[in-house]
Amino acid sequence: MNLENSQKYYGEVLSGSADLLTDACTMADAPGERVKAALRNIHEEVKSRYYGCGLVTPQLIDGAHILDLGSGSGQDAYLLAQLVGENGRVVGVDATPAQLDVANRHIEWHRERFGYAQSNVRFIKGDIEKLGSLGLEKASFDVIVSNCVINLVADKAAVFKAAFDLLKPGGELYFSDVYADRRVPAHLLDDPVLHGECLSGALYWGDFLAQAKTAGFDDPRLVKDRPLGIGDARIAAMLDGIQFYSATYRLFKLEGLEPECEDYGQAVIYKGGIEGQERIFELDNGHVIEMGRVFLICGNSWKMLAETRFAPYFEFIGDFSRHYGVFSGCGGGMPFARSANSDPPQPTFCC
Repeated sequence: MNLENSQKYYGEVLSGSADLLTDACTMADAPGERVKAALRNIHEEVKSRYYGCGLVTPQLIDGAHILDLGSGSGQDAYLLAQLVGENGRVVGVDATPAQLDVANRHIEWHRERFGYAQSNVRFIKGDIEKLGSLGLEKASFDVIVSNCVINLVADKAAVFKAAFDLLKPGGELYFSDVYADRRVPAHLLDDPVLHGECLSGALYWGDFLAQAKTAGFDDPRLVKDRPLGIGDARIAAMLDGIQFYSATYRLFKLEGLEPECEDYGQAVIYKGGIEGQERIFELDNGHVIEMGRVFLICGNSWKMLAETRFAPYFEFIGDFSRHYGVFSGCGGGMPFARSANSDPPQPTFCC
């Protein structure tokens, strides 16, 4: 039911992003200059069929091999194709033929626009719940991204497990999606409009954390989040009492991450040099690290920097030889830390 509804909603019901009834699947992030420039190099038809809810552009991906789950018309894939450079590769997977048609017919246009000798992008038709059947090599991707798509599938746990298997050690799943502060009632799950608008399939944060950890991603990190406003009165009434958020998480494939953020007396110094974050590096919403200053971190955060592509850009102080208990400075990993008594979010719109 979910797959059929997604194919119909995004292939037939919607003719473009302006047809959406809520802002749940609309990008609201403020992109940096490099991303703005890359977006200008994307075909207008591709951009008009964009339905993402965030920017899936992690730092330091030059030359990376990236998998885009639910690539749609290809906007994120073509954006990332520029950020990884001609020596990088981007593979998009999507199940909606109409969206794939848009993505595929502009491959050569983008190759010429980027000035590449050959395209570094390809698209595969497939269900992201069944990634194991698509012939993708295990442990072959540096980064896997997804933009407001995992909420559309029924078996979200299968997606997280397959993503873990496809990542290289030290790689990450970096994705934006829609979350709810409680489980959506069962009688609303199959509503075609609520599903297509990324609401009825929204991940309850508790279920998400449990599924991610079961798949092997032991310490999910929240990068950013924003409340979603529902401007359509009928939809708002159906979902009264449920708050929705768009949130971006990064999930690292690392051995030895601990259930709690443990304190080993460690620290790092950011040396700079990462494009777009020359002065301040943001690992997640609790780790905003200014260049040149000593920054205390837990053991898990140490691994996320020391055992990934970020290692050359940091100086590491300490080791794991002494333990001081639970680390208190990691911040929350949930996008619902706001007061339950606060005013509900107002509708927001993408420019």
